[in-house]
Amino acid sequence: MKASEIKFMTDPELDTKLAELKQELFNLRFQLAVNQLDNPTRIKAVKKDIARIKTIQRERQLTAEN
Repeated sequence: MKASEIKFMTDPELDTKLAELKQELFNLRFQLAVNQLDNPTRIKAVKKDIARIKTIQRERQLTAEN
């Protein structure tokens, strides 16, 4: 997911997407622990997507405070 796609999402959409990504990360970590993970690079991609969403949320929070 690109940052430009995230910027056009509404706040509730960001919250739901963040929850989905956290659940996916949990599942990927569980698969890694049980040695059933097919694509280990997916963990890194999901972490980066979570960071992008949190960054956008923080930017919006700071602009709303001013």
